[in-house]
Amino acid sequence: MNARVPAEVFPPGEFLREELEAREWSQQELADILDRPPRLVSEIIAGKRAITPETAKGLADAFGMSPDYWMNLESQYQLSKVNLPNDKVARKARLYEKFPVREMLRRGWVRASENIDVMEQRFCDFFSIPNVLAEPELCHSAKKTHATLDVTPLQLAWLFRVKAMATQQVVPSYSRSNLLAALENLKPLILSPEEVRHVPRILAEAGVRFVLVEPMAGSKMDGACFWLDDNKPVIGMTLRFDRIDNFWFVLRHEIEHVLREDGKANNEAVIDTDVGEDRVELPECERLANKAGAEFCVPSAELENFIARVQPYFSEEKVLRFAQRIYVHPGLVVGQLQRKMGRHDFLRKHQVKVRSLVLSSADADGWGSFTE
Repeated sequence: MNARVPAEVFPPGEFLREELEAREWSQQELADILDRPPRLVSEIIAGKRAITPETAKGLADAFGMSPDYWMNLESQYQLSKVNLPNDKVARKARLYEKFPVREMLRRGWVRASENIDVMEQRFCDFFSIPNVLAEPELCHSAKKTHATLDVTPLQLAWLFRVKAMATQQVVPSYSRSNLLAALENLKPLILSPEEVRHVPRILAEAGVRFVLVEPMAGSKMDGACFWLDDNKPVIGMTLRFDRIDNFWFVLRHEIEHVLREDGKANNEAVIDTDVGEDRVELPECERLANKAGAEFCVPSAELENFIARVQPYFSEEKVLRFAQRIYVHPGLVVGQLQRKMGRHDFLRKHQVKVRSLVLSSADADGWGSFTE
């Protein structure tokens, strides 16, 4: 079977020359008939000028044919000159459909290139896949709100950025006993916002890699836990909600995943759909992590006792005295009471911001200073 060879497409000027020869007209005579400059006819025949709708109408009247004839000749000729080597447009579209290309390029996670082969390879390197048709995989237990069970491209890109940064960290070997000891060192820090700056160091000393990466808009990620190799835990956080209670709750939640070794044994994602809400359908590991987060912020027995004594009159003075008595920042008590009361406006002024305080000492990417 013979291979198909595309038919050669000639410029409209070739057909115009044939019409002139058939009528034994000169280019000057056609220009006189059209009442157009001779140069126009000459450039069309030479293929240097395209046929416009106005010219097509004039030629049709001069030769007694349809203007569509000349416009179709011009369209076919122009299309024949368009060449998309290696299906560049289709390949770029596939890349944009599969990954958040624009945002990843903006953040410098992947360098841009005009060469589609180079671009595809750089995204494959980022996601550790052999080709763009393969699906990236990363074992993780992630906290996110209002999400489906599947990990979205935005979330996956964020996780792989955390992984890339964590891989570069040098920390001591991890042991569960060291992390439990680290928890005891973290507990006193919840009394003052400024003390969050010590978190990266304390976790690193316990063998836990801690990374902060700004979330992508719409990703709804709060934090994640996964493992490098066999025994190298990673905690990544987005600081999406810049509040002292949310910081400590999410951090303690992810620490619980590390202590329980969630996500270590296989590549199945364990994902939270609501931060801090214990619902019946949540997996057991998530209920335990939520419970650990809440208990760390405000001991449940103390909180229940306080609520029983003062409800429904939760005055600011009583809340402040209670927080002082149990040695926690008032913002942590406020956060727990807001959930109990269903009032997220209650004493919000005490939920102070801590993002800038922890960024100064952490391995971080984002918040106006994207890095390659």
